[in-house]
Amino acid sequence: MKALSIFIATFIFCFSSYGVSEELPRGPNGKPDLNGVWQVLNRANYDLEAHPARAAMQLVEGPVVPVPHPDILALGAVGSVPAGLSAVVGGKIPYTKKALKQRDENKNNWLERDPEIKCYLPGVPRATYMPYPFQIFHSESSFFIAYEYAGATRNIYLKDPGEPPVDSWMGQSWGQWEEDSFVVETKGFNGQTWLDRSGNFHSDQLKVTEKYTLMNEHTMQYEATIEDSEIFTRPWTIQMMLYKKVGRDAELQQFKCVEFVEELIYGEWRAK
Repeated sequence: MKALSIFIATFIFCFSSYGVSEELPRGPNGKPDLNGVWQVLNRANYDLEAHPARAAMQLVEGPVVPVPHPDILALGAVGSVPAGLSAVVGGKIPYTKKALKQRDENKNNWLERDPEIKCYLPGVPRATYMPYPFQIFHSESSFFIAYEYAGATRNIYLKDPGEPPVDSWMGQSWGQWEEDSFVVETKGFNGQTWLDRSGNFHSDQLKVTEKYTLMNEHTMQYEATIEDSEIFTRPWTIQMMLYKKVGRDAELQQFKCVEFVEELIYGEWRAK
């Protein structure tokens, strides 16, 4: 009995200290090695805020309770939304009254408005927490992120290049190490991306400051502070964990979805 108690105590101690005393793998310049394929295990792409499970992303009034939109109804459980915890520090996104009304309109018109449905580039920070992995490549002279979704990429400058010459879906990013965290500032967005499937959005004045902090060999903390005075009353932050893929599936597959939505976008103009 005493031996069993000692074993249990030792196991608990080892488990609780995992990731605290573990030496971080080091890469270029002695900084934490972030190279690899990473992915979230959360429901933030459905809704950054806490949400219960529901029948569909877009609901309409039913005879008793809201029911899935007719265009989603045939999907049944496949088209439903799983519950998720809030990724927002403090729980709620601080919208202005006007912007909150717009967010609700977006949510009620998800099928027509969500850029993800038409395979547009996801923007930042949404690219990080979509249900697709991404791969980080970095060395002493470069930092590059490739995303499985839509073949999106980010070439992150290691020195501030100045103001973006043109607005774009993914913006212009530059980053630097702050102790053991890699911090990336991105701006120059076109204002057309969403932050999730629930209509959360921003303007072209968006500025995102990301922080990648390696916790141990297989987990990394991701943090993004969002600033946009046209839409939000103050800056706000999201936090989540990223998990490193290992083994044979530690590689990106192709998901170049543009060809999948050609009929949706251009079908009405197709030659009969």
